[in-house]
Amino acid sequence: MASVNQFKRKFARVISTLFVPPSFTIIVFTIFAFSIESSILKKTIVLLSAYIFGFALPIYSFLKMRKLGKISDQDAMIKEQRTKPFLISIAYYFAGLFLLLLFEVSVVSIAFWICHITTTAIVILVNKFWKISVHSISSAGGITALFVAFGSSVLPLFILPVLVGWTRFELKCHSTMQIIAGLFFGTLLTYLPMILLIKHFS
Repeated sequence: MASVNQFKRKFARVISTLFVPPSFTIIVFTIFAFSIESSILKKTIVLLSAYIFGFALPIYSFLKMRKLGKISDQDAMIKEQRTKPFLISIAYYFAGLFLLLLFEVSVVSIAFWICHITTTAIVILVNKFWKISVHSISSAGGITALFVAFGSSVLPLFILPVLVGWTRFELKCHSTMQIIAGLFFGTLLTYLPMILLIKHFS
């Protein structure tokens, strides 16, 4: 039994690390770049924005803060230590949004990028009172963005946010309700804004 539990925990750690929140940024925007964007230039801009402002810089800032002792562990278990990296990420997201708007990429890409900003802002507010699962939010939001863009063919992928949520429970990073809330709000805060923005600007 001990070996089974040890395997489950190691498996959970691998999945949780592989699918850290910024991972869904590069996954979704890579798909958008090659499936939706109309020119090589726009594909390149979407990829650069995602990899630099949505992935590399947020990860670098998080690791830097860990090295400086401002974040105690790789799961950011202390909710008070989560606010600053969220604020820094929003700054990066605004830089990425500026680039996307400047080069007039697809409204789908812009809409999902705006969701990054609004969702992170809401998470900052919630985090003052409750440690909602950002892994769950980002995974559910990423798959929801693909659903908005490509329709029902994406539905089987919703098993992935459930798996990611399970890892956070298995690693004792979040309660069941924190994970369920993350899945719910990740879906809602991506679906509604994207639908509205795409409808308005298309």
